[in-house]
Parts: sequence; C-alpha cells; structure tokens
Amino acid sequence: MSSSAAAVGRAVRVPGRPRVKICGVTTVEDALTSCALGADLLGLNFYPPSPRCLDLETAGRIAAAVRREHPEVLLVAVVVDLGDEELRRIEREVGVDLVQFHGDEPAAQVAAWAPRAIRALRLGAGATRAELAAWSHCWGVLIDAPHAVLRGGTGETWDFGAVRTLAGEARLLLAGGLRPDNVAAAVAAVPGAWAIDLCSGVEASPGRKDPDRLAALFEALSPASSGRTA
Repeated sequence: MSSSAAAVGRAVRVPGRPRVKICGVTTVEDALTSCALGADLLGLNFYPPSPRCLDLETAGRIAAAVRREHPEVLLVAVVVDLGDEELRRIEREVGVDLVQFHGDEPAAQVAAWAPRAIRALRLGAGATRAELAAWSHCWGVLIDAPHAVLRGGTGETWDFGAVRTLAGEARLLLAGGLRPDNVAAAVAAVPGAWAIDLCSGVEASPGRKDPDRLAALFEALSPASSGRTA
C-alpha cells in the first residue's frame, strides 16, 4: 500500500470539482472507462453479500490494469468486518492504496490502519462534529446514507447540506444516492468535501457501470456545466 501522503498526492484534483470515487467496480472494462472519464479513486468491494463483491483474482486483474494505464488513480478496498489476516491478504494479492471500513470494526483495528483507512459512517444528516473528530486520525471519513441492513450501495440520498460545516473536521467523502442529475447540487451543498462517492447511481445493473451515466456524471461536474470556476 502507498503511504498516506503519497496517496493524497496521486489523487490529482481536477480544478473546479471535488475528487470522484467510483465504487463497486467489478470488471477491467468498467474500471478503465471510469478512469479514462476522470475517476480519481476506484472502490473494490470485498463484502460477500454484495452483488459487487470481488474474488481476489478478479480484483487483482482490475488492479493490475489500473496500475498499468492509470497509475494516478487510487484503489480502495471496501470491507465489512474483516479480520486483519484477511486484510493483509488483500494487501498482498491485490495491492490497494486504502481500506474503507464499512462495518462495525473495533476502533482499535481501524486505528491500526489509520494512515490508510477511510472510516465509513452510515449516519447521513445525523453525523455530528464529535463523531467526525473521533475518526479524524484516519486518512478519510466517508458519510453515507443510514440504512438498517445494507452497507452502502443503497441508492438512498440524504440532506448533504446538513454536514456543510463539518468538512474541516476530516478529509470528507460524501456518499448516498448520488447520480448525474443530483451530484452538482450535493457538491454545492458541501463545497469543502474532499470527494464524492458513487456506486448504484452510475450503474446499468448491480455491479456493472453504465458508460453513458459515467460520462453524464463528469459532464455534470464540469465547471462549465455547474457554473463553478477553478
């Protein structure tokens, strides 16, 4: 895995927009299309109940292709309650830059990975300054839509503006129901967000990205479309 400083540097920001993480990528084709259009980070899912879950061999092929053609893009392992041995195996056999903890992992485990950890909080508009501050030692904090069962990829949105003042507490990533038709409003609601995270909003079906929706996403984020300037 890369150091936290190197990881930040490699996710090159496009002037006028936050970084973009495309999550739940399951094929080399979808990964390379996402990168070519402008993705800064890709999420590789290792949660078995998810239709986007990858085996290590497939994840390794995706990672190798991205490293070869888009070495500036960060690879993120999305995990739910995995043990450290399993995490080290992903690190060894796939090679990722960051780990997104999306379950109920013990604080001590997340802390051990903190320089490369994204802590996902399924709190939506209920996120508080204290909760973000508690994870500020992590590489980043992702706020996702609350859901009683699902761990991301729900397609449900929330009031992003409710966390507008929290962006300074951590490197903040926003997720939850983002699509090409609402992403500009979400970015405007939280201008200090470091990145936005999309999954189902750019899919043709669970696990397969839609090139047209991906293209529409980056068009919606362009300064010319949104009225923002660099």
